[in-house]
Amino acid sequence: MAGAAAEQRRLATVVESWRERAVLVVGDAMLDEWRFAESERLCREAPAPILTLRRRITAAGGAANTAVNIATLGGRALLVAPVGADVAGDELHDCLDRAGVWDRTVSEPHRPTPVKRRMLAGNQILLREDSGDPDDPLDDDGVGRLLTALSCATEELRAVAGGVAPTLVVCDYGLGALPAPVRAWLVAHRHRYATVALDAHDLADWRGLNPTVVTPSFAEATRLLARAAAGFGAPPAPTRTGGTGLHLDHPPNDPADGPSELVVGTAPGGVGRATGPTGEPTPGEGRVAMTGDGLSVTGAGVTVNATVGEGVDRAGLAQARLAELRAHTGADVVAVTLDTEGAIVGGPDGAPRRSHSTPVPASHAVGAGDAYLAAMTLALAAEASLPTAAQLAQLAATITVSDTGTCVCRREDLLDALGGAPDGTAHPTLVGTGELDAIVADHRRAGRSVVFTNGCFDVLHPGHVRYLEQARALGDLLVVAVNSDSSVRRLKGADRPVNPVEDRIALLAALSCVDHVVVFEEDSPADLIEAVRPDVYVKGGDYPPEMVPEAPLVRRLGGQVRTLGYVPDRSTSAIIDRIRAQAASSLGTATDPPTGPVRPADAPADRVRPAAGTSAAPGPESTAVAPTPTAGHLGRST
Repeated sequence: MAGAAAEQRRLATVVESWRERAVLVVGDAMLDEWRFAESERLCREAPAPILTLRRRITAAGGAANTAVNIATLGGRALLVAPVGADVAGDELHDCLDRAGVWDRTVSEPHRPTPVKRRMLAGNQILLREDSGDPDDPLDDDGVGRLLTALSCATEELRAVAGGVAPTLVVCDYGLGALPAPVRAWLVAHRHRYATVALDAHDLADWRGLNPTVVTPSFAEATRLLARAAAGFGAPPAPTRTGGTGLHLDHPPNDPADGPSELVVGTAPGGVGRATGPTGEPTPGEGRVAMTGDGLSVTGAGVTVNATVGEGVDRAGLAQARLAELRAHTGADVVAVTLDTEGAIVGGPDGAPRRSHSTPVPASHAVGAGDAYLAAMTLALAAEASLPTAAQLAQLAATITVSDTGTCVCRREDLLDALGGAPDGTAHPTLVGTGELDAIVADHRRAGRSVVFTNGCFDVLHPGHVRYLEQARALGDLLVVAVNSDSSVRRLKGADRPVNPVEDRIALLAALSCVDHVVVFEEDSPADLIEAVRPDVYVKGGDYPPEMVPEAPLVRRLGGQVRTLGYVPDRSTSAIIDRIRAQAASSLGTATDPPTGPVRPADAPADRVRPAAGTSAAPGPESTAVAPTPTAGHLGRST
């Protein structure tokens, strides 16, 4: 369990690290329309149900949904795409605004916004109507304005990121938003982007881009391999199954793709059981029949010949061809998505990674690939390892498919699935001293400021809670160091602590204002301060920070020291004294005098002169509250 919790914390830290990552999305933006109806009878004119419309919702689709997922996952998404000057375009702009996407779309008055309209009854899709024709190309003026928008958006994101090159996501679904001049511009300006992700129905269109990652479906990968086998773009030869020729060309007279959702099925007239529903064929495309021995071109569309045993092992075939796919696309990483079967991911090390998903109704999975692409891109842009990126991408896609509609993954949902809190720190959590260095380093890479405090926290009370809340407000995360039982005994006396360290840290870890809890054995937290190098070190007391023993060390490390004022009569020692007095009163006998120095009843315990052998450092055992921090406090609010 401890290992699983540590893994969840690690993944949550990656999610936190990609916050505000600048991502430019370009491609085919569309509007998804969902019409929910009821049907109680058939019409007299034909054996068709009569539908009564009950609800209509719209959502961003295609490249627009990828941008929405990047924004809801915590990135800074900017969309460049042609959008029609029509009602559907207006609704798409509203969807982008609600999600916080930077809308830099280009208005095309003479070109309609692509729309996918789905009619449902009982959550079953009865029909889908597509509008937006790939035969409506951008004119020269539209291409020019799109290229200008791309260049300006790239510089805009670079500026807000402090000169850091942005990430690029290309979503090419064959609807005409990325004609040859735009593709050529993106290839020629590849150096302006740090990470490039490509999701394209036809990967052969993107030779020379050399993306960081491509995410083809199994059918799209199959088509690319079939073209390689047929020799398109390769040196003259009857057939070709690999070799030196990279970046494939189209077959002769191969038309542009239409709005298709290619999935795997059985070829018409073929023998055997289908591995999935038959997909929409690409016009004029040669059919790809894939067997356990390889590929052959046989007809029109993309399907699988399922005559091998009980069906084709898509995962096994994809895994066997990862190296070829990387060579043909020029990509560092290839993630072949297998819809209900998860994905196969391969990188430069040649080691394939398999992820799994849960089968759901088709109406639940619309746009799940966009969530996968968004999370994969953000993770790789944040320099996460490939296994980590693949794991987060699959999780993002999986948790979005719980209901009918276009899939959008929110950062909060992803963190909840990882057992983390909405602020992305995966707290409350206990960490060991050996883990703390790496955890704090990850937070710092995400640009977060660290607040550190320490104490015994023996009997947790409202004064402690208010103190910790005020400390947390001074930065982006709060690390609380807790004295071990032996350390408390040395500092407070033989009758302390009242509660063992396991109970004390459990209560602290349950507070939402506490991000990490660590136990230390020493009497002083100096070693931990050296390791954490806090931006703000907090102690309780109404004295100047110069009196804090740790102040010189904190300042030498570049941090600030803050002291927070006391809450009257809110201290652990006062609570223990009251309990003893009430117990003595109920028994009618006098108790032994309390150990330690004598102090007035209303004085905080840690403000008196310490007994011999104890630390003089004030701490949160006598708890403090500061005024609400001003605008000049260190760190960001979250």
